[in-house]
Amino acid sequence: MILLNPKKSTFDHLDENSRKIMLKTIGFFENKGKEKLKEDDRNRVWYSDFLDFIKEEKIFSTLLTPSPYGDKDCRWDTFRISEFNEILGFYGLHFWYTWQVSILGLGPIWMGKNEDVKKKTAQFLKEGGIFAFGLSEKAHGADLYSSEMMLTQMPDGTYRADGGKYYIGNANKAALVSTFGKDSDTGEYVFFAVDSQHKNFECIKNVVNSQSYVAEYALHSYPVTESDILTKGQEAWDSALNTINVGKYNLGWASIGICTHAFYEAINHASNRNLYNRYVTDFPHIKMLFTDAWSRLVAMKLFANRASDYMRSASPEDRRYLLYNPMVKMKVTTQGEEVINLLWDVIAAKGFERDMYFEMAARDIRALPKLEGTVHVNMALIIKFMANYFFNPGQFPEIPKRNDPANDDFLFNQGATRGLGKIRFHDFNIAYNSLDLPNIKIFKTQIETLKEFLVKATPSQDQSKDIDFLLTLGELFTLVAYGQLIIENSLMNKIDNDIVDQIFDFMVRDFSKFALQIYSKPSSTDAQMALCMKMIAKPVVDEERFKKVWEKYVYSLNGTYQMNE
Repeated sequence: MILLNPKKSTFDHLDENSRKIMLKTIGFFENKGKEKLKEDDRNRVWYSDFLDFIKEEKIFSTLLTPSPYGDKDCRWDTFRISEFNEILGFYGLHFWYTWQVSILGLGPIWMGKNEDVKKKTAQFLKEGGIFAFGLSEKAHGADLYSSEMMLTQMPDGTYRADGGKYYIGNANKAALVSTFGKDSDTGEYVFFAVDSQHKNFECIKNVVNSQSYVAEYALHSYPVTESDILTKGQEAWDSALNTINVGKYNLGWASIGICTHAFYEAINHASNRNLYNRYVTDFPHIKMLFTDAWSRLVAMKLFANRASDYMRSASPEDRRYLLYNPMVKMKVTTQGEEVINLLWDVIAAKGFERDMYFEMAARDIRALPKLEGTVHVNMALIIKFMANYFFNPGQFPEIPKRNDPANDDFLFNQGATRGLGKIRFHDFNIAYNSLDLPNIKIFKTQIETLKEFLVKATPSQDQSKDIDFLLTLGELFTLVAYGQLIIENSLMNKIDNDIVDQIFDFMVRDFSKFALQIYSKPSSTDAQMALCMKMIAKPVVDEERFKKVWEKYVYSLNGTYQMNE
């Protein structure tokens, strides 16, 4: 069973306590029911019932406390965190959001060296506390260089913090808000922890129209001592970026959860709706839309799941996760938008109805590519890896499936954030040569032409400064790494070859789409245009494969899940 089904998934692959957490969380939402879920969403009700449940079951404490600071079952385990991400996304983005911004708020704490704050944080988690990440500002967004939050040293050696932060989730109720600023005398970066309930902490307003509370807050001569400071200088800077490295991975899993629930609603509706004496799912174009949506959703999950293995196995000598991680944030979330678009083309006006989960999904799926750095920011990061990925492979031991119950120590000891251009990757051809499937063969020829493009029609200096040109080139590169991890995971989990070939059906089409976009750029040269035309290809038409995937995997989901009313 590839996709999450809350009424059938047993989570037997997890240890007993982790399995109970997943099942109890599903039970909470199914007992709440879709009617109440939707009513609370419409009325923008603060989800105190969910937070009470989290507190009672000590769920955030178990999942977000690293082993040295928690009880027996506590650990930071990206594999089971992914499973919890998916469940929360499945039932509503706002539930996921309070968890996500707690993860971000905890990052600078667990990455710092302030043991007293760490112990206090572990206790707050036990008590059901949530956390916040005070990074962005109204005038500067996430431009850390321009931060106006200032920490001023007083004659007695203490500090006073003054300044504002903007778009900060959970800041209305956070036990601690990890706040990024500068020393007003030296300009040195600093991270310090503040209490959202302190009288010098002003929670100004919720800046979004949502159940989530995304605050604008200000500190007015907020008293800070050395015991509140998490990191200073380069360490503060690194912990800001490394926290985002940890947190942005979760966005792809939220998209997977949202799309999965929306898929069940769409297939249930279409399969049981009769038009012109035929069920909607009997129309050939509907079968194509559903199969494309399902294939893209499965690919999202295969990639994100495999990226987790690289994150959990990372070390100072193996930082490949720094390519795959932003791809989970950027590629998986934009594919999530595509999945919802395809499903919406099937169910049409039904997708607007107030009692449908889909109405929430269509709204919320748009948020994920735009959080923790835009698609453009993450693509600019990804492009730094392109030369080494294609032309300078290294030797690495094979990364196994990492579903073992271990604490991911390295994520809180990532070190300096520099030197991305020096990171090397294993030869992607190892994966692509491991399966002999028709559409993978075509895709491999497209990859070879892309490499030829980079060598013989290298973007000029002006093109290299043209973000629009580079972003589209980056889309082609991203597809290659995306396919690589999909293949690796399909082999590990023995995914039916027909499914993999169907996935590469859309991969070939997407590669052709981006090649055509580069061809059409104002600055593209004759040599570049010729190679772009060479990249354009048609996937193999295999009616038997399509029929098998449709009947065995896609249409068979009809009636298998419906949320309790």
